[in-house]
Amino acid sequence: MASTTDFPYEIQRELAFTEKEREELKRARTMPISFDEDCPETTPERALRFRRVNPARRTAQ
Repeated sequence: MASTTDFPYEIQRELAFTEKEREELKRARTMPISFDEDCPETTPERALRFRRVNPARRTAQ
């Protein structure tokens, strides 16, 4: 995987968060999670029914 330090400076600036985006992220971290009928909280029973949609990564040995 490439490191962002390998990218040219212009690309690094393009990928970086703006100050406004940083403030939005900071504010979002303090907000509580709210579940509703469209997005209910997952129960342990429901989580057991989940299935993987992408292959598991193999670790190098």
